[in-house]
Amino acid sequence: MYAAERQQRIIAEARRAGRVEVTALADSLGVAAETIRRDLTALERRGSLRRVHGGAIPVERLEVEPSLATRSGRLADVKRRIAARALDELPAGGSIILDAGSTTQAVAELLPPDLDLTVLTNSLAAATVLSTHPGISLYLLGGRVRGQTGAAVGEWTTTALSDVVVDVAFIGTNGLSVARGLTTPDQSEALVKRAMVAAARTCVVLTDSSKAGDDHLHRFAELADIDVVITDTDLDDDVAAEIRSAGPEVVTA
Repeated sequence: MYAAERQQRIIAEARRAGRVEVTALADSLGVAAETIRRDLTALERRGSLRRVHGGAIPVERLEVEPSLATRSGRLADVKRRIAARALDELPAGGSIILDAGSTTQAVAELLPPDLDLTVLTNSLAAATVLSTHPGISLYLLGGRVRGQTGAAVGEWTTTALSDVVVDVAFIGTNGLSVARGLTTPDQSEALVKRAMVAAARTCVVLTDSSKAGDDHLHRFAELADIDVVITDTDLDDDVAAEIRSAGPEVVTA
């Protein structure tokens, strides 16, 4: 069994039972306890589980969604590489949607100030960065601002998105799997992300590999709705092949 498969089974068991124990997992999966501890550490690092003495519990039990500042500090170098590769997908003189999130925020920070581009975003942080770029025509999508993520959400946001068509949407996600598609913990953000996908001719998902195989409460797109997934080189080859088989191109950075 590959590590990615084993970790998916650990997450599934944690969500079913409410917690998992190292010794029980080692016995049921036929691996050493140290292997399970490494798996739990990896799953905690990507935000799926929280380690406790002797095992772990799913983050859903904690009812805590990481803030943008917390997520921005995780895997910062990886997210910057993904964002740099995303610049290759920019339409010359065209229009884009830039979703709220830590990896999409890295895109905003890398955009050249004199670039001829129209940008729509629901991210206060991205808008702050791009407001000083003389070449960019910036549209800030209105709505209720979630303090947790700094994202505008709600009917004002989705209504505005229903009336636009852009060349490319750059979307972040909390989870990505072949079985469940793209998911996020908050319903209001899921509705906005769904509207962003619908508004774009081309949809590019930016996600570090730790999100692969993870599922959250609210689905906002199927993999077949996505054109390109840009991730990092730690993505398992078999997982990448499964994602490609569902529709999108997979690019690693």
